[in-house]
Amino acid sequence: MRYRISLLLVAITGLAGCTAVPRGVTVVEQLPLQPYLGRWYEIARLDHSFERGLSCVTADYSLRDDGGVRVINRGYDPEAAKWREVEGKAYRNGEGEEGRLKVSFFGPFYGAYNVMAVDLQQGYSLVAGPDHDYLWILARQPSLPADTYQQLLQRAAAAGFVTDDLIRVEQQACPQP
Repeated sequence: MRYRISLLLVAITGLAGCTAVPRGVTVVEQLPLQPYLGRWYEIARLDHSFERGLSCVTADYSLRDDGGVRVINRGYDPEAAKWREVEGKAYRNGEGEEGRLKVSFFGPFYGAYNVMAVDLQQGYSLVAGPDHDYLWILARQPSLPADTYQQLLQRAAAAGFVTDDLIRVEQQACPQP
């Protein structure tokens, strides 16, 4: 567990100051925080060390007293037969209500959380990090309709992401935390 947390801290530290929008990425103009709060299931992601091997990954967002967002990321490590969890905080990072936030899981160091697409009615979100190495497809349910998933893949590819490298996250048969 400490090894995974250390990797996460190293990764986030490496992202310190990396709160930019990647070239070719456009964020949504309006991202009202209140309806975005709650649980999101990770449907797909680009591989990175701090989530490697995890299944049943979720992100839970709630308001903080200071107006920011409390972030709890949780995933199941089947190799260790354990749940992994990390808590962070996020704040707006840009003008008005555009889909740019900065998120921190370690002290004063922040990474980008750029919402490229969101549909709160259909329950999906496409999120980029500070560059083309970080991409997540999130949904309000543990799965997405195939046509919606394909549309998000096309949007990500058009923005310069290598969508063939996306890992589909197992969300079935998740043990109880």
